[in-house]
Amino acid sequence: MIGKAALLLAITATSLQGTLAVRSKKLEGAVASHHQQKLLAPAAQAASPADEFLNPEDGVAVTFWIISISMVAATVFFLMESMAVKSHWKTSMNVGALVTLVAAVHYFYMREYWVKVHESPILYRYIDWSVTVPLQMIEFYLILSAVKPVGQGMFWRLLLGTVAMLTFGYLGEAGNMNVWLGFALGMAGWFYILFEIFAGEAGQMASSVSDSVKTSFDTMRLIVTAGWSIYPLGYVCGYLLTGPNTVTWLNLLYNLADFVNKIGFCVCVWAAAKADK
Repeated sequence: MIGKAALLLAITATSLQGTLAVRSKKLEGAVASHHQQKLLAPAAQAASPADEFLNPEDGVAVTFWIISISMVAATVFFLMESMAVKSHWKTSMNVGALVTLVAAVHYFYMREYWVKVHESPILYRYIDWSVTVPLQMIEFYLILSAVKPVGQGMFWRLLLGTVAMLTFGYLGEAGNMNVWLGFALGMAGWFYILFEIFAGEAGQMASSVSDSVKTSFDTMRLIVTAGWSIYPLGYVCGYLLTGPNTVTWLNLLYNLADFVNKIGFCVCVWAAAKADK
């Protein structure tokens, strides 16, 4: 009798264990399914068609789009025109095309970042500037070397000012340095560039070249002076002032500055090349 009871208890215990195991697996599956749904929910929301296209009321996004297409158009123009100028201008024209091409690629990414995240694409922007701004400084060297011998010291001094300006500007914007200190040191790099192209070797050499080259060089200096002043204005609006639209003003001003300074700067090189008969 006792043996039968023990056997019955063993069977009952085994049955209960199996039932509990099945229920546990069902519960785990339900929890996992719920967790998956929570993970997929933001992705589904982000994949909404309205989030993937431009909002006509988002002026910053519209400027990103216009500038990215303008950079592509400028690249094609400079490459085509490089085949219609004298041989000693071809390198300058091709470097100009590289400036707008690199900017176009980065603007496609910055545009998507702004549309989807709606935050300032600081990293993308400084990666772009770390390539395009030194190329623009090379243009000062190339436009002079196309008509007369130029020492390499001028190029390295311009590059030094560029690296200082961009490095400290990024550290300030990224929060790795006090924003005022980053602004001040970045401005010092810019002032060093201005000194070189106005009073330094580059400025002195520009006074003894042909009229067409001198006119283009003067216009390029004007762009680096007046056009580049838009960048610190954007920095001030974005980081040194307070208000609800600081990020909007920051990107609007930076986009305007890139449009003027990259395309306009390379147009000056093209004008000098076409004027050299």
